[in-house]
Amino acid sequence: MTRQAARGHAHLWFVGPALFLMFAILLLPIAVAAGLSVTDYGLGNLSNEFVGLQNYERIFTRSTYEKMFGATFRYVGVVVPVSVALGLGAALLIHSLGRMGDLYKTIYFLPVMAALIAMAIVWEFALHPTIGYVNRGLELSCGTVLERLSFFAEGCDRTFPLWLTDRDTAIWTVAFIGVWQGFGFNMVLYLAGLTGIPRELYHAAEMDGARSAWERFRLVTWPMLGPTTVFVVTISIIRSFQVFDMVEAFYPQGGGPSKSVYVMMFAIYEKGVQQNLMGIGAAITVVFLGFVMVLTLLQRRLIERRTHYV
Repeated sequence: MTRQAARGHAHLWFVGPALFLMFAILLLPIAVAAGLSVTDYGLGNLSNEFVGLQNYERIFTRSTYEKMFGATFRYVGVVVPVSVALGLGAALLIHSLGRMGDLYKTIYFLPVMAALIAMAIVWEFALHPTIGYVNRGLELSCGTVLERLSFFAEGCDRTFPLWLTDRDTAIWTVAFIGVWQGFGFNMVLYLAGLTGIPRELYHAAEMDGARSAWERFRLVTWPMLGPTTVFVVTISIIRSFQVFDMVEAFYPQGGGPSKSVYVMMFAIYEKGVQQNLMGIGAAITVVFLGFVMVLTLLQRRLIERRTHYV
């Protein structure tokens, strides 16, 4: 009986280390953050009081955190659809090429491999209002090409945006750089999905009357890329919520002009590290993890529903 009991519990010796690591690395930090989020804890404080849901009330009622949610969702709302669409378009173009495909693949993937802090410095110089080559190029175009066209002559007033220092353009400029940095990663994921589509499906669709490239894309490519698209969108959303280093490089002393680029990860860093407000920083972390959990569950539900229909 003892020998049978030992055999019945033998699987615990195999799953035990994995469960321990999952608890120590994943679940325990989340539990600690949740515990700190209901206190006014700060490093070095002699006494820390239980404040209940007060930190969460501050997050959802104060104007600073309203700007945080606004900046975060604006950034995610721009970066995710544009980077997914560009990634799909680049993947389709490269997949249809012959010898030059590897070259374009490398070029588009370079921003993903580059250190974003270093590239942020390059973009900061490029978008400088006076010496940056973006505004210099616009000025040159305004002085040569546009003024030759009577339609643009009156509107060419040589007044160009302060891309990173104007509260009306800062978040959109940062989102543009996020798209530039992220769509190459989506391109690689879509290329992997395209290589998994059987060629026989295209031959069958052509025999059924799908002659044009658009019809083959609509009837074969896009449906077969369904699981890949769900994964790409989920990963893009999570990566967009995690934006921090670019904001820190552009605005080390705050969340941009009038807190217009005050995204969630920067808020966690500012409250928890710079201001030593670990309680409110932990509360923002828990809210962030809640968003990620919801997105993960939605991804799993969409994949399971598609698998059920297939």
